[in-house]
Order: sequence, then C-alpha cells, then structure tokens
Amino acid sequence: MIDENLSDLTSLLKQANEAKEIVSTSSLEHKNKALKAAAESLNDSRKSLKSANDLDMEEASKKDLLDSFIDRLKLNDQRIDSMISGIHKVIDLNDPVGQISNKTTSPSGFLVSKMRVPLGVIGIIYESRPNVTADASALCLKSGNVSILRGGSEAINSNAAIEQCMIDGLSSAELPKNSIQLLKNQDRALVAEMIKRDKEIDLIIPRGGKNLIQVIAKDSSVPVLKHYDGLCHVYIDEKADSKKAKEIALNAKTYRYGICGAMETLLISEKISSSVISEIINLFKSQKVEIRGCETTSKNFNLSLASEEDWTSEYLAPILSIKTVKDVNEAIEHINLYGSGHTDCIVTEDIEAKKVFLRKVDSSSVMHNLPTCFADGFEYGLGAEVGISTDKLHARGPVGLEGLTSEKYIVEGNGQLRA
Repeated sequence: MIDENLSDLTSLLKQANEAKEIVSTSSLEHKNKALKAAAESLNDSRKSLKSANDLDMEEASKKDLLDSFIDRLKLNDQRIDSMISGIHKVIDLNDPVGQISNKTTSPSGFLVSKMRVPLGVIGIIYESRPNVTADASALCLKSGNVSILRGGSEAINSNAAIEQCMIDGLSSAELPKNSIQLLKNQDRALVAEMIKRDKEIDLIIPRGGKNLIQVIAKDSSVPVLKHYDGLCHVYIDEKADSKKAKEIALNAKTYRYGICGAMETLLISEKISSSVISEIINLFKSQKVEIRGCETTSKNFNLSLASEEDWTSEYLAPILSIKTVKDVNEAIEHINLYGSGHTDCIVTEDIEAKKVFLRKVDSSSVMHNLPTCFADGFEYGLGAEVGISTDKLHARGPVGLEGLTSEKYIVEGNGQLRA
C-alpha cells in the first residue's frame, strides 16, 4: 500500500514541476484572471463549502479536541467572505515577479541588478484551518509558484471543496490545473516523503502546532520556512495612557484566543497604580479569562501563582499570565528570554521607551500602542499570508508575495574581458 501511495506522490510532484514551467512565466493578466474566477467560484459554492465543512465539524465533535482547534476548523459565511476578500486583495497587489532593483555599474563597466523570481514548487503542510487552502494557493499563484497543499485529516472535506474552487479559477484562465494540488491521501508517511524530495520541492511551509514544525524542520531535506508558536507579550509602560492600555491589552487577548497573535503574557510596570492594574484584571475576569500572576501580582491581587512553565506557554485559550516588571529594560529582558520571536508590543507615550523597545526586542513584529492580534498579513497590506515566519533568514514576519520569491543577479555587459 505504501508503494502505491508513494507512486501517487511521485505523480503529483511530476505534474507540479511540469506546471511550474508555465506558471513561473505567466502574465499578470492570466494570474489575476484565475484568481478572480476562483473568488467567484468560492462565492457561488457557499452551500457546498459549508456542507463539506459540516462533515468535518461532525467528525471533529466526536474527538477530544481543544476549543481553539474547533474554532479554527469552522467555515462559515464570514470566513468565506474573508477568503474571497483575501483573494481580491492579492489581485490588487503588484506582481513582484520580474521586478528589477539595485541596478548599478560595476568597476569593470558592466551592469549589475537583481530580478525577483518565483521559488518554484512550494509544499504547504497545515492543520485545521481550511482557509489556508485558498490563502496559500492564491499567494503562490500570484507569485508565480506552484503549490502542493497537505491539510490535516480533520479538514479533508473542506479543503477539497476549496481546492475545487481554486482549480475552477485556473481552468477559467487556461492555466495548468496542476498548479494547485491538494494531497488528499492522509497517510503520514507521505509527509515524511514530501520533505525529502528536495529535487522536486523548493520550499516547505509548515503551519500548525510547535511539535509538527519541529519534526518537519528536523527531518526535512527541503528548506523550511518555520512558524513556531506565538508567545506574544504586551508591556504596559509607566507612561502609558491608561485608557489605551486597558483597551489594547483586552483586545490583544480576547479578540480571538486561538490565533498566534493573541497575547499570552501581560507585563506591567511596577510604577502603574494598583487601581489601574485592578481595573485591567477585572476586565479580563469579566471575560472569564483565567489569570496567573507573578509572586508580586498574585499576592497583591489574590491571583493564582504563575509557574515557570506559564512564561513559556502559548495557551491559545482564555488564560493569561501577568508579571510586574521594574521598567522597559526588564520587560525586554523577559520577552527576549521567554518569547517565541513572534509579536510583542509596548504601550507608552514615552518616545525614548518606545525607541528602546522597538530596537531591542528580537521578534518578527514589534509594535507600539497596538494589540498583538494585528500581526496578520491582511492587516499589514500583504493580502493573504502563508504564515508568520519566526525565522531570521529569507523572510520574517507575515509572509506574503515577496516572501515567496527570491532574487537572482542580472549581469549585462558589452564584451568586457577580465584582465
């Protein structure tokens, strides 16, 4: 059976690489036509999309899954609207493919520049979120890449329904239907095989739990764009506007508990008045958020005592850790020690504290006076995103079109010879 499955994967990869040659040189008009038709197909297929998702939700209800996992799996009209909106935003973006930059004349008189080019075949391995099927394939297509999508078994029906809508778009624009392929076979051995196919896949993007990403990064022969956990912090500085602080902290945590940009630890300057801290705590309690405090905070406000493990936990649930710190420098030290390099924010009206925080916090997104839940490709103007990279090489932060391309040198001469 495994040989038969591997044969299916080999065939899929062969088709993807054949499509790559066409997609990488497709015109902007063709790519946008395909995306527009895909968005129309999603809109016209709402009933079948929700029916497919109902099947997945029914199966998920029989399993002992986290509420945050179930929430990410749900596909309703609002989330279909979001997928459609994301595709239209991708259509509106400039095409990075073929862009020329940094054109200079070398010491020997020839011209040197850089051209943006597609990466090739991108494998995306993800869990739970069916919207990734549309978001990721749209970005891959617009950036001239072929995508191989391997979603989790819990969303197999939803993913297949969305894939068909994307293929409808490809057919409308007369682009190869194998430009977007969903690996429907859920044999886990195929994932282990995918990440070894470095001759046929140019990049692997895993989206899911930390364990999934660690295993893929450890075993993959294909370059991996890693999106580790989102252990996000908000630091309320001594010179913060109290109204902003309360609203930002609450929104950062309660906008949606299951997203990687949700705040998990709140750091508060010891110079903030106890009455303001009490108001903040009461706001969270009113939303039924369980609070675990450092020794000082738990003692002063009668909270459960946080353990060392709490400072390294991505809860993805209505649980929050709170720690009192001396100043902005101690906040930075805590974030760089315990954080995941995802997204962290300072709330302050002090320009110097803001500058220090933005410069010294080592994360892919560092914010000022904003809730961390804004860490999102849509909000950054990237259209859809394939994930938020906590790597430091190639792409960092929300990865949109440009992050799915690389650059090659273009060198133009007129017969110069090297002496």
